[in-house]
Amino acid sequence: MAGQVVELVRRLGGPAAQAEAVVTRADLALTRFANSGIHQNVSESTVGVRLRVHVDGRTAAGGGSVVTADGLTALVERTLTAARLCPPDSGWPGLAPPMPMPDAPPVDEATAHAEPDQRADRVKAFVAAAGGLSTAGYCRTAHRSSAFANSAGHSAYGRSVEAAMDGIARRNGADGVARRSADRLADLDGAELGAQAAAKAQAAADPVELPPGHYEVVFEPAAVADLLQNLSFYGFNGKRYAERQSFAEPGAAQFDRAVTVVDDPLGGSGLPFDAEGTGRRALTLVEAGVTRAVAHDRRSGAEAGAQSTGHAVAGGATWGPMPRNLRLTGAVAGPASAVGRSTTGGAAGAVVDADTAALVAGVRRGLLVTDLWYTRVLDPKSLVVTGLTRNGVWLIEDGTVARAVRDLRFTESYPRALGPGAVLGLGARAVRQPERVDGAWWAAPSLRLASWHFTGGASG
Repeated sequence: MAGQVVELVRRLGGPAAQAEAVVTRADLALTRFANSGIHQNVSESTVGVRLRVHVDGRTAAGGGSVVTADGLTALVERTLTAARLCPPDSGWPGLAPPMPMPDAPPVDEATAHAEPDQRADRVKAFVAAAGGLSTAGYCRTAHRSSAFANSAGHSAYGRSVEAAMDGIARRNGADGVARRSADRLADLDGAELGAQAAAKAQAAADPVELPPGHYEVVFEPAAVADLLQNLSFYGFNGKRYAERQSFAEPGAAQFDRAVTVVDDPLGGSGLPFDAEGTGRRALTLVEAGVTRAVAHDRRSGAEAGAQSTGHAVAGGATWGPMPRNLRLTGAVAGPASAVGRSTTGGAAGAVVDADTAALVAGVRRGLLVTDLWYTRVLDPKSLVVTGLTRNGVWLIEDGTVARAVRDLRFTESYPRALGPGAVLGLGARAVRQPERVDGAWWAAPSLRLASWHFTGGASG
């Protein structure tokens, strides 16, 4: 069908018209639960067409979901009309030429065709493991297949699958959360996640107020995922870099030596090509603290005198290329003697894995943070971000989680907080977090940082 759309552009726009089209079928299924019971199971199968044309030196994009002959013709006609009304596009980089595609990992067919009862089994296990606490959340599966074609003769095809679970347990107004993303539904353990959420809810009772200030912190993977997402969108974005709106300075030691960041789109079962048809491969953005690269699509690469790195996204002329599959790795923390090492007193259960326990054990006085929420960028260049903690914060004293703390607002520069000498340890295991942006995931370990600036209570 993608080739059919390109031929329509040639016929209706003339032989000089350039076009690229992506046709995607998405099969999405979601099982929701609240008050510890399933209340909704929904599924949908959709087909969408995304078209970009360049004609008479002008560029426009359009999309639609009506894939009949009349629907495709209407899409082409209105996109060509829009192109003729657009200003000249002097930065048009041309279409991707024919190129070999990287070998993508095979998709898990059981996940692609998962049945509702398979998701329901994981919800049941989550609820049972919560031990009578009120629970809510979802389990979802997704299967996408995409075909690409352009008028330069390039074509590509790929499939991707994903499974994710995200749930909370609640006790007296305190929420504990657990979430996970995977390439196979079989890798999601509802009982494990339910037990983690319940333990955190139990540990969050009777929180105390803490004054604002700079605290040493241990971030769990969900909080670290927010760091990665903002670094991706605002820092390692080739368009923002060209506009001098990014902190990135390739070749400079901007991060602690413990930090290595790799964008790994094929680390799971992702598509082997981007929105422009360029093959996707792993890209090292930070290596042992040194910034090595930013992501490029064809437009930003042409402006920088570089090649596309395979990071084009729909709407990239506005938003720029984004690496959306970041994995944080580096030097790891030493082994903890046991998870229980840091789960004594009134906050028993706050630490749910050995990696986090190992980091907590080294903290004299600081905070354990489950999640960052409602984060907003105040200054893109230095990537100063403000936001709130969520789903559990605890005071650490002498390597022990002492008690729960009320949520706090923070204002912090993410690159500064990860800068040379600031990272005191990383967990050994990177946990994939679910992300609602199509095709994005963040693989993050627990992380210990020397300082994080909390500016007041959550209502401040």
